Formats: sequence, C-alpha cells, structure tokens
Amino acid sequence: MSNPSGIPVPNAASDAPTTLDVQRIREDFPALHQQVNGKPLVYLDSAATTQKPLSVIQAVRQYYEKDNSNVHRGVHTLSARATESYETARIKVQRFINAADAREIIFVRGATEGINLVANSYGRKHIRAGDELLITAMEHHSNIVPWQLLCEEKDAHLRVAPINERGEVVLESYEKLITDRTKLVAITYISNSLGTINPVKEMIELAHRRRVPVLVDGAQAGPHLPLDVQEIGCDFLVVSGHKMYAPTGIGALYGKLELLESMPPYQGGGEMIQSVTFEKTTYNDVPHKFEAGTPNIADAVGFGAAIDYLNALGMQAIAAHEDDLVRCAIAALSAIPGLRFIGTARDRAAVVSFTIENIHPHDIGTILDQEGIAIRTGHHCSQPVMDRFGVPATSRASFGLYNTHAEIDSLVAGIYKAKELFSLE
Repeated sequence: MSNPSGIPVPNAASDAPTTLDVQRIREDFPALHQQVNGKPLVYLDSAATTQKPLSVIQAVRQYYEKDNSNVHRGVHTLSARATESYETARIKVQRFINAADAREIIFVRGATEGINLVANSYGRKHIRAGDELLITAMEHHSNIVPWQLLCEEKDAHLRVAPINERGEVVLESYEKLITDRTKLVAITYISNSLGTINPVKEMIELAHRRRVPVLVDGAQAGPHLPLDVQEIGCDFLVVSGHKMYAPTGIGALYGKLELLESMPPYQGGGEMIQSVTFEKTTYNDVPHKFEAGTPNIADAVGFGAAIDYLNALGMQAIAAHEDDLVRCAIAALSAIPGLRFIGTARDRAAVVSFTIENIHPHDIGTILDQEGIAIRTGHHCSQPVMDRFGVPATSRASFGLYNTHAEIDSLVAGIYKAKELFSLE
C-alpha cells in the first residue's frame, strides 16, 4: 500500500484475541457507568451512535492540550505535530479498509457528507438527462435524497431494487435493473433499520459487468465487520466515525484514485488549491482537493484512536460477539406474545427491529427509558422501509462490542413491563 507521508503506522494486531472480555472492555467506556432514571444504563442504541472509549477521549484531549494547531501550512513544531497526527489517522483508515493508497481516503463529516460529495462531484460530471441511478429499497435517507436531488437537477431517473419479506434484496430484480442507462449504483452494506447484511461483493460484480461504478454505504458495516475495499471491489465507500467508537463529525470517503483524480472539487477554499489568481485557480492533489478549509483535526485524531481500539480487539472477535448477542436477543424476544420482527434476513448484523401488538414503538421506548434502557424508536431515517412493511415505526435494539447477555435480559423484562402497563389501561 502506498504511504506517501512516510509516517510509521502499526497494522491491525495479528495477535488480537479471538473472544472478547466484555466486562473488561466495559471499563473503557465511562458513559456506561451511570444511572438513568435511577437504574443502571443499558445502552442498546449503538446503530445511532456508539459510546466512546477512554483512549479516544484522551486522544482528542491530548490534541487540544498539547498539539492544537492548523495542519499542512505551518513550519512550527505544533503544526508539524498536528499534521503528523492528522495524516497518521488517514493512514489508519486506509489500512482499516484495505485501500491501496492513503490518497484514496478523504476526511468528511460522516457517511452523509461522503455520499453528497460523490453525488455533487462525480455525479454532476457524469450523469446526463435520461441516465439512471440504482439504489435498493432498504437505503437510509442519506443514500436516497442526494441521488434524488441529482436526478432532479440532471433530469435523470432513480431506480429502486426491491426487497423481499425477510428484508433481503431480490438479486434477480436488482440485476435486471442494471442496464446500459445505469450510470451509478449506490447500496448499503448493512441496513440500519433491518440489520440485513447485503451480498455487496456479488452486487458489485453484477454492476461491474455493465461497467457501472458502485458506491457502498458502509456506515453500519464499519463497527461490525472487517472491511476490505479491494476484496469487494467497490469504487466508493463511506464510513462514519461516530458509529465506530470515534467522535461525531468525522468520517471518511474512499474512492479509487483514478476516479478521485478525475473528479472536480466539491467545495472551494483554502488547502484545496495549488495557486489562486483572480483569473484562474489550480487545484491541489488528491486527497487535499476535497478537504477545503481547516479540517476537523481533533476528531480525525480521535478517529485514528478508535481504529486502534478496534484493531486491538479484532474485528473477527467483535463480529462473533455481536452475532452471539443478536442470536440470543432474537431467541429471547421470540417468546414475547404479540412481538413481530421487522427484518428477518438470514445474513444479519447487530440490529433487531420489532413491533409490539397494540403498543406504539414510541411508548415502548418511553417505558424502557424509565428502566434505564436506551433503544431507538421511529422510522430510523428509512421511511421507505417502514412503508414496505406496513408500519409507521419500529423499536430497534442495536448492539455494540460492550453489550452483554444480561442487558438482553433487561430488555426483555422491560418489554414485559410495558405489556403489563398497557394491559392495565
């Protein structure tokens, strides 16, 4: 892999444990050791955002206490230290997703901004009237709305691959929707509302047979699965730091180098230029061409610390632990009368969405909160998914590397309490 900065960065630990010591891990997360409404916090909302380990908090604090300076432009020591930390974080992201070159990593505010960058830069350059873009029926709003805006601007058409009753993409329909008019495919790796893990490698191969580039929304995959952009073959991939135990307001866009180099800038300002006159501006090289202005330096450093934390635990061990949690949660929740799962994909990640007969999801969430249990209720920024399953909203429990079987027991007990309260009304 190319590392033009020459900064030494350790690879993921090859001796990472094969199982997680969850009780020890929980000691790393200050937010977990509190009471909510007089009850110990049970945090089951990691799909919305993860809690942060001390190492990440300390990395951000270290930057502000010792290294606070702007990057790339200064010759003094603090600027050099800040630049080294910022670029080291870029290399950590590169290695975490197995990109071929550190220049293929663009720091953005999160997956949403990464998708918008591709839509506004690659999309505006390559999409013409009558062209088609293809997504799936399980996409998050952030992988729908930018493409709708682009289609409205260019008089192009947005096509949607259907999902079945289990919440899985119907691959036969998806393949048929890829035609000579298709100019871009944008698909989620893991559904935030259903937990479905899509067969992205196969879906990318089907698109590439027609020479169609593919963007993968990896926001939910980043904290749960080993990512390898060269293995799956995607052209673009986005991740959000705050879903990977890193601070909010930081994420990354991966793009194949030749694509990024061919794309026009997304925003104008400092850093993304080589020279400016009133007559003409020449642009900086990738990745700086897409990082206008002072970047989110501190949280990029925190992002790098979060990747170190994940690497030390091992993504395979994290995936195995969360798979065990999901299986146990499904088994326990299945015994509750009147509970309906929304999303029963055979290949799934650490998300369980459900409804309870005669109880609105918001009421479930409110009652569970009184028990100190944090879940997500609503449409989860996936309103088309709710429409597909004929529900206004769901209750969603989502798991992270710090969750336990005892917390699943608390969730089940809380739901029974909600059912009891509503039976008394």
